[in-house]
Amino acid sequence: MNPSRWSFRNQCLAGFAACVALVGFAIFSQFQWGLQPCPLCIFQRIAFAALALVLLVAGLHAPKGAAGRRVYGVLALVPALTGIAIAARHVWLTHLPADQVPACGPPLSFMMEVNPLTDVIRQVLTGSGECATVDWTFLGLSMPAWSLLWFVLLALLVLTAAFRRR
Repeated sequence: MNPSRWSFRNQCLAGFAACVALVGFAIFSQFQWGLQPCPLCIFQRIAFAALALVLLVAGLHAPKGAAGRRVYGVLALVPALTGIAIAARHVWLTHLPADQVPACGPPLSFMMEVNPLTDVIRQVLTGSGECATVDWTFLGLSMPAWSLLWFVLLALLVLTAAFRRR
């Protein structure tokens, strides 16, 4: 069955399931394999969770009109594109030469205690040394690279579901 011919509801619910599986895998790798997430990893998880929430609501609502599908499409593209930007930055950091990697910053929990949220977000999105460390690969791709790939695929799914003619 061709996924582009799935109903809007099925495409959204499939995207939701993918997001849940990806966050579930990240949590599994953290607690079962001891892979501690860096701040950029945490923000990617948040982007996947936000995308999952929008896709779940869109799939459950399943508007019949094109305008409703497009509204959900735009709403879903926000976390998808945010995730692409964060994951791309993360991949870039992992490919920097060792002498160009930024210094490791304080833990996210400490930053949240002592800084306003806007400062924490700005500091986290710039990345730091721990974000450049690659602890896990599969088929030659690091976890940030897999996240980037999945964000791109999910953005394409959203575009197909929300904006194709029916």
